[in-house]
Amino acid sequence: MSETLFHLAIPINDLARAKAFYAEGLGCEIGRENPQAIIFNFYGHQVVAHMTKERLAPQGGIYPRHFGIIFARELDWAALVERAKSHNLTFYHGTQQRFRGQITEHRTVFLEDPFYNLLEFKYYSHPEAIFGSRELTGIGDRLP
Repeated sequence: MSETLFHLAIPINDLARAKAFYAEGLGCEIGRENPQAIIFNFYGHQVVAHMTKERLAPQGGIYPRHFGIIFARELDWAALVERAKSHNLTFYHGTQQRFRGQITEHRTVFLEDPFYNLLEFKYYSHPEAIFGSRELTGIGDRLP
């Protein structure tokens, strides 16, 4: 386990559906849970799904809010895509190769959980683009 972990809290309104998506669908280990929340080991990071009575609504697009994982190996990214397909998870945007031919070139796919939280899974062709390449200004692009 890394010395530093990321923590994210997300809204849900059904514990069973959250377990189906995150544990069964994505393969996240379940941590502590109670009737108000459940903790998932999201690729070594902590995602806490909190029950809410507020109305959950679809986002108008991927910006400004989504979260996910950057895989170090393309094989792992492809395995996640296949797992999502085999578990009939909702693809918000299918697989794409973004910024083709540039240092920031990466493969990406967006999933939508049952609570309209958007998840992006990436693999960069050039790992130095993850945090480096500061001279470049392109961040994201408008997907259809």
